[in-house]
Amino acid sequence: MKKLEIACFNLESALIAAKSEADRIELCADASSGGITPNFEDIQTLRKATNKEIMVMIRPRGGDFCYSDQEYEQMKSEIIQLKNFRIDGFVFGILNEDNEIDFERNQKLIELARPFPCTFHRAFDRTSNEVNSLETVIKLGFTTILTSGLNRSVDYGKISLKTLVELSENRITIMPGGGLRSINIEEINSFTNASYFHSSAVIDDSGIADLKEINRLKSLIHSEK
Repeated sequence: MKKLEIACFNLESALIAAKSEADRIELCADASSGGITPNFEDIQTLRKATNKEIMVMIRPRGGDFCYSDQEYEQMKSEIIQLKNFRIDGFVFGILNEDNEIDFERNQKLIELARPFPCTFHRAFDRTSNEVNSLETVIKLGFTTILTSGLNRSVDYGKISLKTLVELSENRITIMPGGGLRSINIEEINSFTNASYFHSSAVIDDSGIADLKEINRLKSLIHSEK
């Protein structure tokens, strides 16, 4: 059965997603930056409210994905601390100055995160070649790639998304995300044949996930194999 992850940039959205039919919650903070590491207290509050899987973003700031030594140390520290929380995995991604995947730094974070599964987030979409990047992320040991197909949204990146799903050959989960809503999820689903989908389910300027939208997203993929 195909599954749905909801990206929550605040605790209010996460608590709404906790009551929804979504399969998993990605918790982060600061939507304007594209997501950063959330407040640890929010993680604890959410855990008390749900038994759903919780993936936590590890990102020290917005902007690019090439981090200073201090920011990198912060990411390592956060992973070490959060392994003691009742979470289900981590979401991160580090690039080098050429916007290609920083193998050494990502490898270290993967090692620190074990045995927790890790998603390589949309830093993937800043890289230059989806095929090369796919193989690198697989080699590193990530379990999922969150991507809009190296484009600004899933609508524009759907051809690359389809290619990534085909090339992954079940070695890793390709999770389309970026502009995914109930109005286009059926098309993206049928075109890409992905197995996991990612949306913030925000349909207005409130910045808060909409419960009906979450459940509609789920229902539109629920009947798929």
